[in-house]
Amino acid sequence: MVEDIIKKNYIFNNIVLAFKPHIIKVSPKSDMAIIWVDIWDIQSGSKAKGLINRCFNVGSYIATIRGANMNSGISQCKNCWKWGYATFLCRIQGAKCVKYKGPHKSKHHRQFAWCCKANEKTNPLRLETKKGVPCPHSFKYSNCQGNHQADSNTCPFWKHCFNCDWHNKKQQELCESRSNSIRSAVSGTQP
Repeated sequence: MVEDIIKKNYIFNNIVLAFKPHIIKVSPKSDMAIIWVDIWDIQSGSKAKGLINRCFNVGSYIATIRGANMNSGISQCKNCWKWGYATFLCRIQGAKCVKYKGPHKSKHHRQFAWCCKANEKTNPLRLETKKGVPCPHSFKYSNCQGNHQADSNTCPFWKHCFNCDWHNKKQQELCESRSNSIRSAVSGTQP
């Protein structure tokens, strides 16, 4: 909803959102909220500077755009979709799909993903996802095992993107889980 309002407002013409807006309520009993919007900008920051201190309507409310420190939250790589580092630090070759981490860019999901291609050998027969229709299939997202895309604002990782302690604890849990899986695979026992 907020993303649609932003896209329709003329002051955001020629502005590309880096990812979905993040809404944080000021306090549980408050009627105010902060909306974090991250945009793609050039090195000089001229697009952001042009937005700062401008106002726009959100329903019957007036929103004022304020500047914030860059990368005020935990980074999510837009290449492999893992949390904790920026895209330019990613070590994988190629790109992963935001939908199910397949070896293709997200914009090419329908063309390369097995789930959206017809397969006459499956029972029941799998039909091709029609052109213009988003992928209806669901997958488990690798960081949290949730049924959503990697960049979804319903993800617990997204909801805690400003909480370094939470992210560090989750990273440690994931490392321990992977280590236990490897140990059990090597020893031949079930985890």
